[in-house]
Amino acid sequence: MAWIEIVIEVAREHAEPLSDALMEAGALSVSVEDADEGTDAENPLFGEPGMEPDETAWDRSRVVALAEVDSDHAAIVAEAAAAISLTTLPAYTTRPVEEQDWVRLTQSQFEPIHIGKNIWVVPSWHDAPDANALILELDPGLAFGTGSHPTTRLCMEWLEAHAPKDLTVLDYGCGSGILAMVAKKLGAQDVVGVDIDPQAIESARYNAERNHCDIHYALPEDFSVTHPASHKFGVVVANILSSPLKLMAPMLSGRVIPGGSLVLSGVLSRQADEVAAAYAPYITLSVWAEHEGWVALAGKLPA
Repeated sequence: MAWIEIVIEVAREHAEPLSDALMEAGALSVSVEDADEGTDAENPLFGEPGMEPDETAWDRSRVVALAEVDSDHAAIVAEAAAAISLTTLPAYTTRPVEEQDWVRLTQSQFEPIHIGKNIWVVPSWHDAPDANALILELDPGLAFGTGSHPTTRLCMEWLEAHAPKDLTVLDYGCGSGILAMVAKKLGAQDVVGVDIDPQAIESARYNAERNHCDIHYALPEDFSVTHPASHKFGVVVANILSSPLKLMAPMLSGRVIPGGSLVLSGVLSRQADEVAAAYAPYITLSVWAEHEGWVALAGKLPA
């Protein structure tokens, strides 16, 4: 099947309602872009990860609707415009979407990732570059964590440098489960992963099975039942964001055994001091490493 994109430039206030109306009128999908992208007038809406923008469109927004090539494009635009009471039919252009092997194109964008000294994250459609390395078979999916983001990389490098052999490990905010799997493959005894997203738990369990890792994954409410507050770990790693990390300082610190380690990431370098300050009453943290403006904080609880 062939497709075509219908491109309409509109003012900010019309971008979202027009997008919804285009879907109702028969568009297969709709996206909104900055019409001034690449110019001096380009306006970035999105800041740090996890921060919602105040506006969800731009002063000059470009609404792009995907439609079948033989559909009535003029009728789709007219119906959508009428649905939101536009007095003037918006001008639009069309551009073809070339037929491609979308699966192969997507796969080509994900190559094996080398992390630290001896870790490779390898998509299932690739062979491992080094069969003797620590190999994680992991495909991009719905849960965060493929090793490509600096914060994930920093945590993996810390685990490699401080192999948790025979220790218990808690991966809080586990996402895809990648950090828990690294810990397990580095010799950790018991490993637990926790995430607030049920989809992440499902993804992590699937990934652990594929990588032959015996790991317990759970939602926070289930974790608190199977592992009450008195249950502590030799290593606690949390790759989340600075705001939730600060709020969870008492809980995460309280999960570390005396002499155990706490590792935090998801923290921008300029946020390091305030995150460390939130943990100061419980444990002394310092910047262990930095990569592309992100840091990993680490420290040991006094024995």
